[in-house]
Amino acid sequence: MSTPTRAPINWPASLMLSLTAVPVFFVLPVYLWFAEVSTAAWVWAGLFWMANGMSITAGYHRLWAHRAYQAHPVLKWFFAVFGGMAVQNSILIWATGHRIHHRHVDDVDHDPYSAKRGFWFSHIGWMLRNYPSGEVDFDRAPDLLKDKVVMFQHRHYLWFAFGSNFGIVMALGALYGDMWGFVLVAGFLRLFVSHHATFFINSLAHMWGRQPYTTTNTAKDNDVLALFTWGEGYHNYHHYFQWDYRNGIRWWQWDPTKWAIATASGLGLASDLKRVPEVKIQQARVTRELERTREALEARAEHNRFDELKAEFDAEWREFKQTVSAWAQIQSARIDAAKAEVKERWERSEIKEQIDAIDIERSLRDQLQRLQALQRQFATA
Repeated sequence: MSTPTRAPINWPASLMLSLTAVPVFFVLPVYLWFAEVSTAAWVWAGLFWMANGMSITAGYHRLWAHRAYQAHPVLKWFFAVFGGMAVQNSILIWATGHRIHHRHVDDVDHDPYSAKRGFWFSHIGWMLRNYPSGEVDFDRAPDLLKDKVVMFQHRHYLWFAFGSNFGIVMALGALYGDMWGFVLVAGFLRLFVSHHATFFINSLAHMWGRQPYTTTNTAKDNDVLALFTWGEGYHNYHHYFQWDYRNGIRWWQWDPTKWAIATASGLGLASDLKRVPEVKIQQARVTRELERTREALEARAEHNRFDELKAEFDAEWREFKQTVSAWAQIQSARIDAAKAEVKERWERSEIKEQIDAIDIERSLRDQLQRLQALQRQFATA
């Protein structure tokens, strides 16, 4: 590892993270023992946590870092204000750094918060020192440099961060007659929880969970993490299909961020929501299942049913290649037909009828089930 282990201390980040943690651990417990925090302080803490979380996940992350959809200026300003309140740096720095993370994921020298450098480093340690891997190259974000909301927030970031955390919180504390309750609960406690919920995506989401789509990086899908990270816990999917506005792609998966974006779209505040085609998702899952099946098969090379099971696996592999080839031919035919025919004629064209008759998604789903059944045979063989 060429990155120095004792890089210079990042004093602004170290002081900020310390000053938000100390009141939570040493002041708030004493205050709760001797005094009572108003219900209003707890309610506003929850509302601010929600606004902060959504501004980071739907705004900083899926909108600006990955351009998974387009947002109305009203929505952008909401994200800019409450993202600043989350005190995780400006949109420009956060989103640019995150793009570098995806480009160099797990690289110990270039990934700003590489999980391969350990839990502490990926969770918080990378912010406490000025590591070379944390240097931000704005040449990777020309679109952000042209975004007026992004640049205004970046130039006036301290006003966004301090103005919201002190101005709004203390104003509400004065309004409800519970200044200390608001400062400690709606201020410091809310900020501490918001910070570490986000930090867990950089750390635990690369260490704990399953990998149904790819093993090319450490990212994991984890339903538990998704519960308190506003849907960001489906991280294996996200690292494979980072441009999708969703992380939890199934209706039962907890991803309130995707629901918020979809709702904003229905209200005219978001548009161009990007979704990965289902066939590509199934293709990734079958590819991963084939890898798992091969691993399970190789572990039973000495078993008396090895030849039989290997023949089944080889047949599944050949069918998968044929399915993928058929999909590629369909896509090529679709492009050729679109070039050759106007839209009205396409709807009546012979090639469209042929394409509609082929259900690639069903073929892949059926194969996924067969591979899982084959693995169960390995388990009982």
